[in-house]
Amino acid sequence: MLPFSRLLAIGTCLLSVGAPVAAVAAPQSVHRLQTQTLADLETSMRGEAFAHASYTFYADQADRERRPAVADLYRRTAGVELHEHFHEEALLAGVIGDETANLRASIEGESYEATTMYPRFAREAEEDGEREAAALFAEIARDEASHGEGFKAALQVLQTGQGQIPAPPQVDPVTVPAGPPRVHVARTLANLDTAMHGEALAFARYTAFAEQAAQAGDEQVAELFAGTAAVELHEHFAGEAVLRGFVRDTRTNLRKTIVGENYEAWTMYPTFARRAQTAGDFDAAALFRDNARDEAGHAQAFQEALRGLG
Repeated sequence: MLPFSRLLAIGTCLLSVGAPVAAVAAPQSVHRLQTQTLADLETSMRGEAFAHASYTFYADQADRERRPAVADLYRRTAGVELHEHFHEEALLAGVIGDETANLRASIEGESYEATTMYPRFAREAEEDGEREAAALFAEIARDEASHGEGFKAALQVLQTGQGQIPAPPQVDPVTVPAGPPRVHVARTLANLDTAMHGEALAFARYTAFAEQAAQAGDEQVAELFAGTAAVELHEHFAGEAVLRGFVRDTRTNLRKTIVGENYEAWTMYPTFARRAQTAGDFDAAALFRDNARDEAGHAQAFQEALRGLG
């Protein structure tokens, strides 16, 4: 079994250029956030998780093109999106609890994907004639069912004090080369997009849960979360990204990245900040404003990287 530190390094793909990990704590007793603010936090967490996953594979493509400075920029920015933006939003939204709460939330999510989302996506892909996507969706459904069983077993150990925490699942990383989509029907393409966002979010949540468990001294639970997170990113998200034609050449990836960062900097986060301020959710408003400034800086850095390609 790999130690937690190694599993976490595999999961985040930050390795030697990783960002500092913020301290993890269970949710504090804080001001009750308004419904709209919570919804905006959920939207922003999904965006930050997806940015981290995207930048992980854009960095790999930059490596393949022998553009180490761009790869480094992507990995450093991915670290900020995950360990600062996502993490701070998750704490504020009360997403990160103790091990028992985190396991229960994970079981619920895995059950939905295993019994509802992925079986439907597989059926629809088959109807669309997208058999490669149908096979992948069916395979991931089986994986998610297994993940759910692992989390259930871990919860049983925590509740009863009997038994053993399961070993983390084995990771079989998928390379995501630059290339066009291998799926063409609109419905299956949309389902791939939904699935990729879900896998990115699962990775981010499980990474935070792993860090919380490690700080609580529950290394086996931490290993289970970190190992499962790695599967979600490096197998599930990656396999779906291949079919989606998600990664292109670095110049194209940079252009797409700049559009996304500018949207978050000048539209999404300022809107969320104004709404939170009006609702009296001042901590959330301040966080949204801070993130907007960060994203503006990211957009500028990526723009400079694009100019540097010549």
